[in-house]
Amino acid sequence: MAELKPAQALDLWRTVLVDTVRSAGPDLSARQLAIVLTVYLTPPPHTVRGLSALLRISKPAVTRALDRLGMLGLARRRRDEQDRRSVLVQRTVKGSVFLSDFATAVAEASKRVEQEHTELFADFEQSSIAL
Repeated sequence: MAELKPAQALDLWRTVLVDTVRSAGPDLSARQLAIVLTVYLTPPPHTVRGLSALLRISKPAVTRALDRLGMLGLARRRRDEQDRRSVLVQRTVKGSVFLSDFATAVAEASKRVEQEHTELFADFEQSSIAL
């Protein structure tokens, strides 16, 4: 896909959100999705403290998001045996499957948005020629 214009990027994001809301999967908040993406797409280890600093949100906000992600089975927390004050955030099989499905949804939405914008541009060119 060529570089997206801002309107195309927003349309892609809208399309992905609509698709995920309509799916049978979990309906994650932006914060929860940011945490899932960070945990799965960046190298571990991940801690509540580290996620808080990286995302620039409070530790209680990270904890609340992890509570929900834990209930959904998308991530789990475990005390760090090396530093009992630290809580490690771990990936799960269910979370990996969710992220794989989400990545597929993004890729498919990208193709649809690109096709829609190509068709829209072609229609615009045809109507301009007719003038």
